[in-house]
Amino acid sequence: MLQSMRAGCDLHLATEGGRQAGEYDLSKFAIFAASNSGRTKEVVWLFDKLKKAGHDKLFGLTANTDTKLESLANKTFVLSCGKEDAVAATKSVAEQALFYQALLAKIDGKELSGIAGLADAFNEALTLRIDPEITKSIANAGTIYFAGRNDGIAEELTLKTNEITRKKSDYLEGTYAVHGIEEVMNADDVVIVIDPFQAELDKLRETLAEGVGLKVITVATEDTIFPTIKIKDAGSLTNYVSLAAGWNILVEVGISLNIDLDKPVRARKVGNEFVG
Repeated sequence: MLQSMRAGCDLHLATEGGRQAGEYDLSKFAIFAASNSGRTKEVVWLFDKLKKAGHDKLFGLTANTDTKLESLANKTFVLSCGKEDAVAATKSVAEQALFYQALLAKIDGKELSGIAGLADAFNEALTLRIDPEITKSIANAGTIYFAGRNDGIAEELTLKTNEITRKKSDYLEGTYAVHGIEEVMNADDVVIVIDPFQAELDKLRETLAEGVGLKVITVATEDTIFPTIKIKDAGSLTNYVSLAAGWNILVEVGISLNIDLDKPVRARKVGNEFVG
C-alpha cells in the first residue's frame, strides 16, 4: 500500500481484519485473503459470507493446498516458500508482501524492480553481527518499543518480539513516540526505530534518550545519531531488508535469554482455526 501511494496508483487499496471487513460494502472490491494455513476462521467466515452474497472476485493466498479458503475462493495462489514450522512466521510474511507488491506493479503496467539483488541484501541483514551491547540492552529491557513508517515492518516486528523474545512490546505509530507515551516509559526500556526520518531524530533524542533516559537504536541504510544497525539500500524494497535485520536482532536477543524460539508456552500456529 505504501509503495502504491508513492507511485500514485489509482487503485483504492485497504487492509482489514476479516470480521471488520465483513461490515463493509465490498461489492466493488476484489478481495484478497492471506492465510498461511488456509484455515483462519475470520477469513473463512468472510469468504463464505461474500460467496453466498454472489461476490465473484475472491482470491486466496496461502502456503498450503486443498484448504477451506481455497474451496471458497475463485482462485487461490500458493506461496513457494514452503510450510512454516515455527510459530513465529517469517519467510511467508516476506513472500506474501512480495506477491502483492508484484501484483500491484503489474496492474500498473510495470515490473517489480530491484528484486534481483534483494536476496543478497536480505541474507546479509539476517546474518550481520549485532553489537553485543545492543543485544544486552534489548534483552534487559522492560518493554521493547518499535517506531517507524506505517509500512507494516515495525508492526510485524512488534508481534515477533512477543513470540521470539517473550517480552512486552508496542508499536509507536506516527508521532506517538514523542507525544504522550514517554509519560509511562522507563529508563530500562528500548525504542528501535526502523528507517527513521532524519528530521525526527533530534526530537527522539530530546524526548526519549534525554527525557526518559532510555536507549534508542535505529535500523537504517546510513549512520544516525543513535547506535545504528546499518543495512544495504535496496531501493523500493529496502523495507524487506529492514525486516530481516529486525528478525536478526530478535533472534540474538532470544538466544541470549536462553529461549527455545520454536516452542512457545501459549502461542499457537493458527491463531483462530476454522474447524469443520
